[in-house]
Amino acid sequence: MKVLRSLLSVAVLGSMIAFTGCGSKGGNQEPLSDKQLGLLSKTWKVKDVLLGGADSTSHWSNFKLTIAGTKGQPTSFTYTCTGRPPRSVWPASGTWTFGDGDPSTPDDPATQILRDDGAQITYTVDPASANLQLRFTFSGAGYTRVNNVSGAWTFDLIPN
Repeated sequence: MKVLRSLLSVAVLGSMIAFTGCGSKGGNQEPLSDKQLGLLSKTWKVKDVLLGGADSTSHWSNFKLTIAGTKGQPTSFTYTCTGRPPRSVWPASGTWTFGDGDPSTPDDPATQILRDDGAQITYTVDPASANLQLRFTFSGAGYTRVNNVSGAWTFDLIPN
């Protein structure tokens, strides 16, 4: 009986030692939305712009997009635009959130942005925050004098 008790004590002690330090994986990891906000928050300038697959970069050469926000506050963030061309799918400023605005699908902060005007933007940003691509279809009237801005847009941006 003494041997059984000793073996049981050793087994319990061994288990305690084996599991000590086994906390939850990534318990102190930064939330994905905060990580993505950190990558996106800066002023971006145009590298390439496509409208329906056709090069439109020359019309956007002075365009700059500034994305800002505060980590830990997942409600909405801001953007401002300068150097917009006469045909602009970007308002001068506004707010955005992570997600696609569709309550029937899960939001993905790693790939989705929803602008305050309802534009659903799919984005990719590299881990070094050196390239940002924004893709969306715009069907509104535009934010400047010319209404002909409808179509599939792709903005390839680099840090300013």
